[in-house]
Amino acid sequence: MSILNREGVNIFYEVDGVGSDRPPILLTHGYSATSEMWRSNLEALSARRRVITWDIRGHGRSDSPEDQSLYSSELSVADMEAILDVTGTQKALVGGLSLGGYLSLAFHLRHPERVAALMLFDTGPGFKRDEPRDAWNRTAEATAAAYEARGLEALPNRPEVGRATHRGAAGLAKAARGILAQYDARVIESLSSIAVPVLVVVGALDSPFLAASDYMASKVPGALKAVIPDAGHASNIDQPEAFNRIVLDFLDRV
Repeated sequence: MSILNREGVNIFYEVDGVGSDRPPILLTHGYSATSEMWRSNLEALSARRRVITWDIRGHGRSDSPEDQSLYSSELSVADMEAILDVTGTQKALVGGLSLGGYLSLAFHLRHPERVAALMLFDTGPGFKRDEPRDAWNRTAEATAAAYEARGLEALPNRPEVGRATHRGAAGLAKAARGILAQYDARVIESLSSIAVPVLVVVGALDSPFLAASDYMASKVPGALKAVIPDAGHASNIDQPEAFNRIVLDFLDRV
């Protein structure tokens, strides 16, 4: 267990696996989950490379500051950069699920020189048009309001969330407004310019993200896509052996 202080906000991270001259993996969890969601994958993945996992601010063992301005995708990307710095990592294979996948794309947009490859699990690249983005943001606001009204009882019944332990609901509410919400089309418009190897993985039962996965795979030059049968949004938990095999095969190519 390690803590990185980011201008007064403590960010939790862990490093698993043996040292190697190959780029390590940086994994980012989904909204309202924590780094515990990767428990079924760490043993297999860390046998090949170092694996760095962390908790987004407002989640798990990271701090939940009271100031709403301390929650944003930009600050989360900066947290990722700081974690790479403190672990002595110049380049990483950057991957994540759901919100973690979006943040991985945002990290590549900001720091392409630090990304050896991208792994996008059950996620989407955001929206080009204002109308669907506004609908997404209304859902994010409703999620924040639910946490404020009901506390941690508002946590959804999903596998990746079931593994999470949070200090409270206030940070999750602020993260919904500041990190989950989206404000422009920069990430989705960056897809065609991505020049590193990209793996797109989606569970066959993850209906909300099937079209988004197809879109990313079609827009990113040379992207590989895999659909995992009998898996939902948490494909890494629903079918860990299949998920690990797909990721390890991709790592062998990289």
